Amino acid sequence: QVQLVESGGGLVQAGGSLRLTCIVSGRIDIINAINWYRQAPGNERELVAGITNSGSTRYAESVKGRFSISRDNANNMVYLQMDSLKPEDTAVYFCNGEYNRYFSYWGQGTQVTVSS
Repeated sequence: QVQLVESGGGLVQAGGSLRLTCIVSGRIDIINAINWYRQAPGNERELVAGITNSGSTRYAESVKGRFSISRDNANNMVYLQMDSLKPEDTAVYFCNGEYNRYFSYWGQGTQVTVSS
């Protein structure tokens, strides 16, 4: 089993910044990548950013240049630094531990609200 706990969400004005943290525990050795997803009301859950065990990263086009994902392997944490936030970034953000292409573990989510 793998547990993921997100923190760092909140209310911020447009143009502001937030840093989300995902703490990973349990069988972290079976996880191949950590991803951040988000889901806004009425929308499907979408991939925001991801980082593999080797440190390779990927980003959604909508956040490239504004968001940055990083990991602290010593403390089993993954961060999502979000700068230049826009109202359309408002969503619940989920940390995802990818076991393989068919199965992932999920955190409970943290709300990010960006006011205009």
